[in-house]
Amino acid sequence: MNVTPIMFLIVCPCLFLAGLIDSMAGGGGLISLPAFMIAGLSPHLAIATNKLSSTCGTTLTTARFMKNKLINVKLAILSVIAAIMGSSLGAHLSMGMSEHILQTIMMIILPVAAFVVLNRRLFHDNGNEEIKLDIRTIIVATLSAFVIGMYDGMYGPGTGTFLIIAFTVFAHLGIKSANAQAKVINLTTNITALVIFLMYGLPVIPLGLAGAACSMIGNYIGSGLVMSRGSKIVKPAIIGVLIVLFIRILFERLGII
Repeated sequence: MNVTPIMFLIVCPCLFLAGLIDSMAGGGGLISLPAFMIAGLSPHLAIATNKLSSTCGTTLTTARFMKNKLINVKLAILSVIAAIMGSSLGAHLSMGMSEHILQTIMMIILPVAAFVVLNRRLFHDNGNEEIKLDIRTIIVATLSAFVIGMYDGMYGPGTGTFLIIAFTVFAHLGIKSANAQAKVINLTTNITALVIFLMYGLPVIPLGLAGAACSMIGNYIGSGLVMSRGSKIVKPAIIGVLIVLFIRILFERLGII
């Protein structure tokens, strides 16, 4: 595929913004994937190339969180396994579920998720970034990862956002730790998909690498904001992602996109 300068001009600023948002609240794909399609890539090429860029950005954010000891490796491994199992089940379930039903469910879930995030009693930073690895935390975190992984297999957009909410509300992790644990899951699923795409030669490498560089810059800045400002920056970012996702699903229902 011929890559033109205008494609880089479209992709690069969008991938920076996507990386910034994704590192803080998840949902960066809501910006990056359309950017590749607007630049002229077919849906299959756009998905594969976006996966290349997002994997690089998520790797940087995950490494930064790990360096600052925000990731509990044992809990991360269990959550990743649960998410992969859930994703596989979700992919199979999606075969027999109409997109209309799934969109209807999402239009109910999204306002509820926004309410939870805005409710200070439910969604708040407990101020403790050290994860207490007890039986309750393990069960709740792995179950949340399984359920949201199932959603990821069925539909996908906003998976990282839902993981942050679940880990904060149900597993009672600090917002920074919840974000960090979610990034490990995102990174694992991204790498798995990227390997498959690379085997089929689908990513447009020059455009993907340029996008990756911009995504990494956005992720670096965003992860720094998470560590320095916590819930003050994460909450508004999550609400923004939920609103964009709601609008996207509404437009899909109306046949606008």
